[in-house]
Amino acid sequence: MKKFDKERVLLAVAGPVIALAVAFVLSAIVLIASGKNPVEPFAVMFEQVGFSDIQVLIINQASMYYIAALAVAIGFRMNLFNIGVDGQYQLAAMMTAIVGAHMNLPALIQAPLLLLTALFTGAFWAGIAGVLKVTRGVSEVVATIMLNAIATSVIGYLWLPTVFGVKVGNNNTTGEMHSSGWIPGIDMGPAGEIYGLVVLAVLLGIGYWVVLNRTRFGFDLRASGASQTAAAASGVDPKRMTLTAMLISGAVAGLAGLPILLGDTHTYSLNFPTGIGFLGIGIALLGRNSPVGIAFAALLWAWLDKASPELDFHGYDKEIAVIMQGLIVLSVVVSYEAVREWGLRRQQRRVGAELAAGHVLGAHNTKEVAGR
Repeated sequence: MKKFDKERVLLAVAGPVIALAVAFVLSAIVLIASGKNPVEPFAVMFEQVGFSDIQVLIINQASMYYIAALAVAIGFRMNLFNIGVDGQYQLAAMMTAIVGAHMNLPALIQAPLLLLTALFTGAFWAGIAGVLKVTRGVSEVVATIMLNAIATSVIGYLWLPTVFGVKVGNNNTTGEMHSSGWIPGIDMGPAGEIYGLVVLAVLLGIGYWVVLNRTRFGFDLRASGASQTAAAASGVDPKRMTLTAMLISGAVAGLAGLPILLGDTHTYSLNFPTGIGFLGIGIALLGRNSPVGIAFAALLWAWLDKASPELDFHGYDKEIAVIMQGLIVLSVVVSYEAVREWGLRRQQRRVGAELAAGHVLGAHNTKEVAGR
């Protein structure tokens, strides 16, 4: 591997490693300050990885985190902050559940229909923010935050018994979806079942990498994110790319809730997972918008979620995992900036050394010519 490539890999890995190390140290300090053992909680959580049922739970949870983080990463690549992934995936999950409960087509038609419902719902909701940005200059951060609130209100309306809601005890649901739309999982015996749509998460990751790195559209997207002025000079329409990026980001976000919806709950209720979109922001940051990096970050987040309940049985608060997640996000921002500055200084020194070497060589050649 070339020296330049080694440095690039080092810069890519240094940020996450430093962030995780700092987060672990700060979490240990919090434990010490509260009079707790700073090592035992992590040892307890690491032990959980050895249990097959916990492994299944981690993989299932990570699949949803991964899809949500990919949606965020697509926006980041375009220099857009799609903070509305949470509203997009929740509204998409509800619309998918409603369609699945009221339509009963053959499985070969029903399953793709549900996937398309989620995809188009997410794209539509994100597209509103995209249109506002390119036509009125409205910040996508403000627009998507407001759309999150509106999505919550829309969901509350759709839950009304006079609309699509079905009361089950004290729980609001959309009614059970027809089995033709269920996605079978991978049976792991006593350990449980891995969601069938884990495969979808893998395919989305592969597609994300291929599109960004092997297509003209991906190049235009990255170029527009780096500099809209430069991209426009090369013939790329920045507004069109902005709207397209928001639509794709929303479409992917709409799929984030489907692994559990089509593989387990088969209804959208008050118990449906929330907050996945916001967690996706931290996961995308930790994974540096790379499909492989995001995969590791999603597994880490899922491990913190699924291994932390065991802490209650050892005299520790499971909220230490939440504290650590927050510390990771803060550490990521600081460490990435530190690594970026370090990389810039190294690059400046290298360029300076090359210019100095070129100046010395030029002076030597001039002397040789004069001597002749």
